Amino acid sequence: MQVVAEHEQLPVLQARDGDSQAWDVLFRRYQLPLFTYVFELVHDEQTSLDIVQETFVSAARYINRLREDEKFGGWLFGIAHQKCILEWRKKHRDMPSEPLSEQEVSEELDPAEWLIRQEQEALFMKCMDGLPVAQRSVLLLFFIEDFSIEEIAEITGAQLGTVKSRLHYAKIALKHVLEESEL
Repeated sequence: MQVVAEHEQLPVLQARDGDSQAWDVLFRRYQLPLFTYVFELVHDEQTSLDIVQETFVSAARYINRLREDEKFGGWLFGIAHQKCILEWRKKHRDMPSEPLSEQEVSEELDPAEWLIRQEQEALFMKCMDGLPVAQRSVLLLFFIEDFSIEEIAEITGAQLGTVKSRLHYAKIALKHVLEESEL
């Protein structure tokens, strides 16, 4: 799922000018993808909602710092990413392990297929929880949100080589965990 199709025109310029309808369009466009990403990092619904709200407040405050309007989605995810890292550090200063997660409800399926998929998704996300937050973040941005490696580097503030390395080692670690769990 790509966050913003290349041909999609977003009212970033109008939002920069303070147009509340433009902000409403941007909020509706990014609300769910941001929440999904944030929730998979912090594993708490209320905290995720708060971070998404804080992300939009920061975006409104600092939109004049955005140089390229077409990169609004990556810029917004970068703000959310930084807020997640701050939240995670605040809650886990002395804890080496990370909390458990749950996958969102999938699309319409036959009830039996839906239950099987839900169990597999929940197990898959639980397996992802065993990864360090930096690797999990890169996997989510790359495979779930469909960002390029270059965009992920911008979002996370990491070097391109670091993102590639995290993605590589995250795939290996996830494969190992999945093989052990026989998913």
